[in-house]
Amino acid sequence: MKNLTSYKCFAAIGAVLLLLSACSEGPAEETGEQLDETATDIGNSIEDTCEDVKDTLDAADKDC
Repeated sequence: MKNLTSYKCFAAIGAVLLLLSACSEGPAEETGEQLDETATDIGNSIEDTCEDVKDTLDAADKDC
């Protein structure tokens, strides 16, 4: 269930990023860059959590 929420979050962020991708300069561009950084940070956090869970479970495949 937590993964489904994460995917919905990524979808929402992706939609916002697409809407802001046409902006070339000014405050909208800065906001778009901040959203892009946030999306990257969220993705990295999810991947780190996945790897931690696999380490805890001694999973054979450690990639997420």
